[in-house]
Amino acid sequence: MNSIPSVNLKDFTSNDPDKKQQFVNAIGKAYEEIGFVALKGHFLDDNLVERLYSEVKNFFELPVETKQKYEIPGIGGQRGYVSFGKESAKGKKEGDLKEFWHFGQYVEDNDTLKAEYPDNVIVDELPEFNKVGKETYQMLEKTAKYVLRALALHLGLEETYFDAYIHNGNSILRPIHYPPITREPKEAVRAAAHGDINLITLLMGAQGKGLQVQNHKGEWIDAIAEPDELMINVGDMLSRHTNNKLKSTIHRVVNPPKELWGTSRYSIPFFMHPISSMKLDVLDSCVDNNTPKQFDDITAGEFLTERLIELGLIKK
Repeated sequence: MNSIPSVNLKDFTSNDPDKKQQFVNAIGKAYEEIGFVALKGHFLDDNLVERLYSEVKNFFELPVETKQKYEIPGIGGQRGYVSFGKESAKGKKEGDLKEFWHFGQYVEDNDTLKAEYPDNVIVDELPEFNKVGKETYQMLEKTAKYVLRALALHLGLEETYFDAYIHNGNSILRPIHYPPITREPKEAVRAAAHGDINLITLLMGAQGKGLQVQNHKGEWIDAIAEPDELMINVGDMLSRHTNNKLKSTIHRVVNPPKELWGTSRYSIPFFMHPISSMKLDVLDSCVDNNTPKQFDDITAGEFLTERLIELGLIKK
């Protein structure tokens, strides 16, 4: 595959069984072959997107010492601010050329999970920032739920198989700022080649060049969404759960051409995580004589901790 397929979620949510099945087939094929789709018909409206970008820019334009007030020690960067160059891709020493913020789950009906997750961090200087972050988080979570329902059907599971695992899941909304590049980077890029940890990732702001996906021939292809599309990819948890039937594709954000070094880039991924107790054991339906079980049994929480240590966000 040399381009990213485009699908429309409205086909799945329509009352037309043929359109619904076509969506299931199309997204299933895309995730088996390239691991990415561009999705129209999601639950974000233009006004919400505009408000979010405005608030995100306002935050990253705050003085460094103001932003650093919101960098919370001891939580592995799971909430609040993470400063420039702190995160590196698995196996890379160089920190990525980015700073970012984390909004996390808004638990309302489970005291155990409420105690497990760190609290969201409130930005005093920007009264709308947390409000618009929460609205966006919930609309992306809703979009992700329907994408996972389609994938459940593709895998021969009950349509609502994932629902209980993602309700109050440990999902993260991450507004990222890639600041202007002021000098020739030695080795670092805006985001080094990596696979995502989670079930699926929904990416806002993939318009324009920068994001690249590696196809099965090892070639890097540009992943460019239309303004009304989200780019959605499979993460390692879902790949593992499906015995690599659904592909977690390696991707990266490359540095722009030199003439664009003076510009900032903003990107906002939503990392859909399940609750930590979800078993990621390989599904029986994804094992046969030709495809033996490739992964050991593990829970989502154990897998996440393992990966955060590898990324340098949690110290052993």
